[in-house]
Amino acid sequence: MVSLDSPTETRRPLGLAIFLIVAGIVGWLAAFALTLDKFAVLEHPNAHLTCNINPLVGCAKNLASWQGSILGFPNPIIGLACWVAPIAVGVGILAGARFRRWYWMLFNLGVLGALVLVVFLIYSSLYSLYVLCPYCMITWVVTIPTFWTVTFYNLKEGNIPTSDRVRSFFGAAYGWIPLITLISYAVVAAFAQVQVQWIPNAFR
Repeated sequence: MVSLDSPTETRRPLGLAIFLIVAGIVGWLAAFALTLDKFAVLEHPNAHLTCNINPLVGCAKNLASWQGSILGFPNPIIGLACWVAPIAVGVGILAGARFRRWYWMLFNLGVLGALVLVVFLIYSSLYSLYVLCPYCMITWVVTIPTFWTVTFYNLKEGNIPTSDRVRSFFGAAYGWIPLITLISYAVVAAFAQVQVQWIPNAFR
């Protein structure tokens, strides 16, 4: 990591740092649990997985699908590798590191990539597999606010080059991220209800 001051940072974003660490740990643990389940299925194809709750809620179908190995290897391995990044950035901020603009932009690009993958997996779960994977949903839950938080932070700080007016707008909007996140969850929940009727079926 580069311990150099960004031209736009005047103080450490401690709230952002703590959020990144917590989100990274939660996401990593979900990926780790899915990896263990994948190993269990590879060793015993008929193994009963703890994440398989009912016909709608389970992870075996996701793990066995091509969508579960989109790059040719199990998706949880991507999570094990990539969730280390927000933890490292958060710890670096707490330790007093200051990152260059290019570093924030690359980090934001990575977070955007994570969101694109999550949107694809949400679509696949609802419209192709018709199943909700518990550990996958944990990943969705932390990836969505991570994208909003990092993106809004970089826009308000000028790490993503933009005008003063746009910076001011996102500076004000930064405090609305919890609401924006809840709206995002509600949109996903609404699509899930329409497609798989999760409210009556998830608790059977």
